[in-house]
Amino acid sequence: MFLMTEPVRSLAATGQSELSFREVVDTHKRAVYYLALDLTGNHHDAEDLSQEVFIKAHKALHRFRGDSGLYTWLRRIAINTYLNKKRKKALSMMRFFGDDETAGETVAQTPSPSQLAEGAVLRSHIDRALENLSPRERTAFVLRHHHDLSIRDVAEDMEVADGTVKSLLHRATRKLKTELAHLHADAGGR
Repeated sequence: MFLMTEPVRSLAATGQSELSFREVVDTHKRAVYYLALDLTGNHHDAEDLSQEVFIKAHKALHRFRGDSGLYTWLRRIAINTYLNKKRKKALSMMRFFGDDETAGETVAQTPSPSQLAEGAVLRSHIDRALENLSPRERTAFVLRHHHDLSIRDVAEDMEVADGTVKSLLHRATRKLKTELAHLHADAGGR
């Protein structure tokens, strides 16, 4: 994936030992990929987003000051890249009408085949519901609830005020409840 091996000198300046960019990628690629998967909802787009994050990080490495952790910096790059892509796609869709996006498969890891099937169905409902959120609502929801970040950390990563995050989370939760209400009704009828 990445063949860059020059030392990450700006990291050495922050008190960390000198690392190669390859080591940075190896250390953080899994976390960046899973964040990208949560944001995009499918494996193909998550791989593309992850690759783009590390390319941007490599190009901007000289600007990393060490004010935050390296993963926090990479996470911020991922969020901004995702939101920018969504904005561009929305503009493109308004101009050309109708770009079809399909969701990737998510594999539940439960022991029983029936639990596996139920989990896959539930996950597909949740994934579809998440697709109906705006990119900013989805980002706030994923960071808060899938990655357990505080409101403050989500606000910093999204570069917005705490109140904006709370508002985004409130709208996202309200939309998700509406989208998933049929699941609760189905479970009550059993």
